[in-house]
Amino acid sequence: MSAPLIVSIPHKLGREEAVRRLKTGLSRAAASIPVMQVEEERWSGDTLAFRIRALGQIASGQVDVTDDQVKVQVVLPWLLQRFAEMAQATIRKRGQLLLTKDDGK
Repeated sequence: MSAPLIVSIPHKLGREEAVRRLKTGLSRAAASIPVMQVEEERWSGDTLAFRIRALGQIASGQVDVTDDQVKVQVVLPWLLQRFAEMAQATIRKRGQLLLTKDDGK
């Protein structure tokens, strides 16, 4: 088992608003990546456990939301570890967009 890929995304939304945006935005974000699909998404309080399929491989992870940060941890199968750096950059970029853009409120 490989070490998890960890991405921390700072935000200024507060925990409740960050969770709300993540709950509504994760499926849309995943849908925009054609080689990836969300197989499981389970919230427990401010923590999301998930499982995704990418290029025929399963990756699992967890998202922890705090008042000022979202921490994403993903365990990648060895075939996807080659893409870890690219995945880390993509997670950070999409997370920052989701947590900083004005959602019309």
